[in-house]
Amino acid sequence: MSRGFEAMRGTPPGILVIRSIRGKDWSLTTYRYVVLLVTFIAYACYHASRKPSSIVKSVLDPEPRMDNGLLPWPIGELFVKREHVASEMSGLKNRGWAPFNGPDGTSKLGEIDVAFLACYSVGMYVAGHLGDSLDLRLFLTTGMLGSGIFVGLFGMGYFWNIHRFWFYLVMQMVAGLFQATGWPSVVAVIGNWFGKRKRGLIMGVWNAHTSVGNISGSLLAACVLDYGWGWSFIVPGAFIFLGGIMVYLYLAAYPEDVGFNCSQSSAVNEETVPNDEEAQITKADPVEDGKRTAPHVGSMSRKSIGLVEAFLIPGVIPFALCLFFSKLVAYTFLYWLPFYLSQTAIGGEYVSVKSAGNLSTLFDVGGIFGGILAGYISDKLRARATTAASFMYAAIPSMVLYRTYGNISKTVNIVLMMLAGLFVNGPYALITTAVSADLGTHKSLRGDARALATVTAIIDGTGSVGAALGPLLTGFLSTKGWDAVFLMLMLGALVAGLLLIRLVIDELIEKTSKQKSIPTGQHPPGASASQPLLGDRT
Repeated sequence: MSRGFEAMRGTPPGILVIRSIRGKDWSLTTYRYVVLLVTFIAYACYHASRKPSSIVKSVLDPEPRMDNGLLPWPIGELFVKREHVASEMSGLKNRGWAPFNGPDGTSKLGEIDVAFLACYSVGMYVAGHLGDSLDLRLFLTTGMLGSGIFVGLFGMGYFWNIHRFWFYLVMQMVAGLFQATGWPSVVAVIGNWFGKRKRGLIMGVWNAHTSVGNISGSLLAACVLDYGWGWSFIVPGAFIFLGGIMVYLYLAAYPEDVGFNCSQSSAVNEETVPNDEEAQITKADPVEDGKRTAPHVGSMSRKSIGLVEAFLIPGVIPFALCLFFSKLVAYTFLYWLPFYLSQTAIGGEYVSVKSAGNLSTLFDVGGIFGGILAGYISDKLRARATTAASFMYAAIPSMVLYRTYGNISKTVNIVLMMLAGLFVNGPYALITTAVSADLGTHKSLRGDARALATVTAIIDGTGSVGAALGPLLTGFLSTKGWDAVFLMLMLGALVAGLLLIRLVIDELIEKTSKQKSIPTGQHPPGASASQPLLGDRT
């Protein structure tokens, strides 16, 4: 009985079936590909299930908002005729979905967003510690199944003809708690399987799941919008539910769970060992006749650290505060960009709600390239903080250009939107992936202490507070004009960059001192990188 329970917590049943069919096990490289693929799909499902609310905003609250009592700018013979806008507004009367189609509809939509993100950020701290204490595969599966159920229930409000604000508020709040299980878990799994040598690039490519999820969620929600806005929630909810089943069947949370030995001493002794922890993963005794010849040692055997200990890891607090403002900017685009596009004349025309949802996906396309580029540059420079700060500063002029010239034509709008997505999502992706994994396996941790999920939760949980604040402020500021919203976003990007100044200075000083200490023509030995924050040998 105990052996069966241990197998349930360790080796995924889907992998056991594949082993029995093939008659032999996969290689370490194959397992890594499988882990990358499964976690990629899993978190893409998480993000896809978050997008419907941004797509249906203009359906729930369809009347164009006026800036200071005026019609949406620009109005005139050159762009959109006043008569056309007036007739369009009269046609929107008595439409939408109560309670979101009233005078305070935009504010209510903002409250829904902040309720989700507030529960998400609070739940993140708890989920991170639980992720380091419980079986990651079962923990992630539970979160995905719960998310799918409550996202679907939000959409069922359409079919059940529910017009009570509290119903939608509660559904989003519970969904936010379940969604909090995702990010700490998947980052911890990737950190367990991959060393730091090329972690920035690998995780930069892998982090495309965020944008892929946003794009697929937008397209799914927009495609079924004509059949009723409820389907825009039910379909993505069904996808994350199915994704949870996939995780249960095929995700190996840690190399030991499928028979590999992984010496954690490498994390402590990296300064003296020329290779990173990837070299420490070796195959354990082979599986014969369905039984292991050695005791099963999996992720459950490792002890977790407390929140206070995790906060004291060098670099955690500055990066967490930086992510607060970085996610404020990124999530404002995530939740409000389709709404902004539907109410802004582009080339003299207003796009439909469905077209706005489809067009907004190009922001995430830029984000894919931004995450990969930031990861690659940070690997080459061995300077995570410098890379993240540089991207945040570059995001400011990109947002100025998008707000100022994005209405010229669709082509200009698309190019500037992708450019803004590249610089906004680049540091956000870098901090939530490679930086979190680096700090979660920092050499200050002793023995086999586990901090990957806890550190990831602290950093992303703090960032999620900003993610909740941004859409909430946007709900109020958008009624006064979109210039105020973009000013808030630019200030957020500036503060995010400034919060990393000390770490940037540390990286630059260390690089300068290293170059002076190495004689010309010699290569540096296998010494550590940046000692103050991410300095383990990679």
